[in-house]
Amino acid sequence: MRNQFHTMYAAMLLGLGMLASAAQAAEAGKVVFVTGQVSVAARPLALDAAVQEGDELTTGADGYVYVKTVDQGFLVLRPNSKARIVAYHIDAQNPANTRVKLELLQGVARSISGVGVKQARQNFRFNTPVAAIGVRGTDFVVYTDQQTSRVTVMSGGVVVSGFAGSCGPEGGGPCEGGASRELFAGQAGLMLQVQRGQTSPQLLRSPVMSPADQGAPARPDEPVGKVGGSSPGADVNLDAQKSNNVLNNSKQITQANVTPGGGASVPPLVDQQPEAVAPPPVKPVTPPVLPPVVTRGPEEVIWGRYEAIAGANVDAATQAKMKNGTYDLEMVLGPYNIARLKSTAYVAPREGTASFVLTGSDAVLQRAGGNWVQATVENAQLDVDFAKRTFKTSLNVIGDNMTVPYSVAGVIDKSGMLVNPNQITDSRIKGYLGGANVEEAAYLFQYKSNFVTVNGATKWSR
Repeated sequence: MRNQFHTMYAAMLLGLGMLASAAQAAEAGKVVFVTGQVSVAARPLALDAAVQEGDELTTGADGYVYVKTVDQGFLVLRPNSKARIVAYHIDAQNPANTRVKLELLQGVARSISGVGVKQARQNFRFNTPVAAIGVRGTDFVVYTDQQTSRVTVMSGGVVVSGFAGSCGPEGGGPCEGGASRELFAGQAGLMLQVQRGQTSPQLLRSPVMSPADQGAPARPDEPVGKVGGSSPGADVNLDAQKSNNVLNNSKQITQANVTPGGGASVPPLVDQQPEAVAPPPVKPVTPPVLPPVVTRGPEEVIWGRYEAIAGANVDAATQAKMKNGTYDLEMVLGPYNIARLKSTAYVAPREGTASFVLTGSDAVLQRAGGNWVQATVENAQLDVDFAKRTFKTSLNVIGDNMTVPYSVAGVIDKSGMLVNPNQITDSRIKGYLGGANVEEAAYLFQYKSNFVTVNGATKWSR
């Protein structure tokens, strides 16, 4: 009886452990196509297999795998690649709680944003060993090794930054700031490149074939979206029940374009003696004219750290920009400063409202009598009423095992400045609206009480 009790007790503990493990790892998606050598945790990966948070996917020299995510997006891995699903939590009811983080450790991957990611772009991060990539609702291709990453955009846009300062691999969401750079599908023939130790990406011309292919081109059956369109990934379609014959018949297969050991079996080529045919006349070929490198103008509003704090250095690059004569109206709050282009002319709609999405942030927190520590910004909202010329914003600052809520409602002056009319308050704000059609916003914030002091900076878009 006693042995039987111990056996039942051990089984119960094992069952509880399995349930706890299942609860911790959420499903990120399902495999809708796989060919060649593809594995997860050293196990072969099969069609229709679930991919979980925490899984590390690896492809061999002939391996391709397409994962359809739970929010109808796609992650594609090409040969000799390794990627990790760090987090894939989608909250359709409250997108602010969505958390998606992917890592490409080596090789080539394509990421197509799903519905959940598009609704919470501020909570999406795609890391490589040297760079952080955020999205604007996007379809993009990445190549990386341990020293260099290259990004091309098929639809939508990305924001890319090298790891430095407050932009570290442990973070979530896009890295925004003076060192980051954007690339959009409309900038044809261009790519962003980041090398180890490089903070700001380089904008380079790309070859005719995507630079991210790097010897691992897309199969002809890869998911199709609106390439270069304004609705990224809208027409993505992949039937999980496609057979290898259907997939491979979409492209003529020869021994010259099939990696040994991978894909469908290929019949041997038959050496046929062609009839003699007179060669066509040679026509002169005019070499194509490469498009010029597109250089984006300066950002309308910039902010940075002018004071070293919480282990982070002064944002020297942003401080230099603020002093080069291009920006004015500099304002300071805590260890951060913010400035706007001199040439800016604020023209706001006379009616209507707008909700903005957080695209970048930095924050520090200090308990009473304690040291400053780095903090994160979550559950951020910014709403503007153009008819009334008012705004309201709220967010949570999380750090040092505490959550500090921050909220301010105020007015927008004729220059686009955010003004808090109630000066007798624990919450302060300094910032601007701007951009074409008022599509941008940025502000510094501060909260003080007897127990804690919080300072931070935010960047927004709509």
